[in-house]
Amino acid sequence: MSQPVYGTIVNYRIGIRTQMPKWCLIQITDANSVSKAGQLIGRKVVLKYGKNEFIGKIASLHGKKGVVTAKFRKGVPGQAIGTTVELVR
Repeated sequence: MSQPVYGTIVNYRIGIRTQMPKWCLIQITDANSVSKAGQLIGRKVVLKYGKNEFIGKIASLHGKKGVVTAKFRKGVPGQAIGTTVELVR
């Protein structure tokens, strides 16, 4: 079995006048380059927050330091910024 991969929610995806709570920027723990983070595109992300479970999918890269963009099915609450998420297959 492979080791579980974890990440941290850094922020929402934001525009000049909007923020998108379904889209989150996630800093992957072990990936600190574009090549490592690029291999994770398409994997599922699970955020366990209280009794709720938010499921998303990694959509694209964001920058060159291992940050990825993930789209969740439901909007993620603001208190979840800074919490840990788990990447599953």
